[in-house]
Amino acid sequence: MSRIEEGFHAAPVTLPLGPRQCGKTTLARHYEGRPDTHWFDLENYLHRSRLEDNPMGTLAPLRGLVVLDEMQMLPGLFPLLRVLADRPEQPARILLLGSASPHLARQTAETLAGRNFRIEMGGFTGEEVGTHLRHALWLRGGFPRSFLSASDAASLKWRRDFISDFLQRDLPMLTESRLTPQQLRRLLLLVASHHGQAVNASALGRDVGVDFKTVQRYLEVLEGAYILRTLPPFFANVAKRVRKAPKLYLRDTGLLHALLGLETVEQVETSGRMGFSWEGFCLEHLIQQGGLSGEDCFHYSVQSGSELDVVAIHRGATVGFEFKHADAPRITPSMSLASTDLGISRVYVVYPGTDTFALDEERRFVALAWGDLARLQAGEIEG
Repeated sequence: MSRIEEGFHAAPVTLPLGPRQCGKTTLARHYEGRPDTHWFDLENYLHRSRLEDNPMGTLAPLRGLVVLDEMQMLPGLFPLLRVLADRPEQPARILLLGSASPHLARQTAETLAGRNFRIEMGGFTGEEVGTHLRHALWLRGGFPRSFLSASDAASLKWRRDFISDFLQRDLPMLTESRLTPQQLRRLLLLVASHHGQAVNASALGRDVGVDFKTVQRYLEVLEGAYILRTLPPFFANVAKRVRKAPKLYLRDTGLLHALLGLETVEQVETSGRMGFSWEGFCLEHLIQQGGLSGEDCFHYSVQSGSELDVVAIHRGATVGFEFKHADAPRITPSMSLASTDLGISRVYVVYPGTDTFALDEERRFVALAWGDLARLQAGEIEG
């Protein structure tokens, strides 16, 4: 709620962005019922009709908070919102909600530039549910209905239904798709099988049976819908051949495990995808809890073997991150070479233990407990 309140004070329009079912509307319901809150659900015919017939007459007199839910249903309102946002007295704050995040983001960027405060939302984090529930959060993912399900089986059912709905309804709508449902599912399965790896659109296109431009368009849509995270390569002035392909991650490990057919924590931990799954799980928590911006995160890998899972800007310095699902993390030759290549003075090795400690006398390498990622943002861990 603090970020929503921050948005109300910072700009006339506040826009929470995130995947469908991540809790945007539930969060906004906190304000429903207050005397100064005016709620419009644009999937409600009566509400939409009022705004279609007389948008200015309906919205202009309102004071307090105006909530427009499912805003993608009526994109023609955006020019009017710009007029309302530019009123010198600013009698109302506007909260925009919607499921089609790429469309909302583009419309807001084009029409409400400089007038909006964006909040990127994800699922539950370890800080919110408690680090003692790490295994459940890792397996089920952070979508509230998945994590809070009565059993792992019920959670898996919810996630599989979510994937089916996304493939049959959301993805075709967002892309004006001409691909068959079978091709769409195959593409998502391929993304899951390449989770945490550097891949190119041409290779994926050959497996799906489409050209690389089509795959690129779908990857962009998946990223815009907050289903996929693309980690670009970190280019530095080093005399080595840097791998240039981006790395792909499904943002929610619950969806990843559902696509890979992993139904229990034991299956995850004994599968050949365990390391990549843990890497994606830590990456999202690093961004949500560690104070990093997704736009400032890269991967580094050269053909000679040196690599770092993430290279990022943290508190004004370039730092590296490695994600290791091990009880006793250690300094590997690969991360040591990469830190030397890039002149990085600190590499954090994020692992599932409970203690954070230096791995060498110079404190260039630090084993960072997964539960301490929030301390990294607060500056409580030297970096």
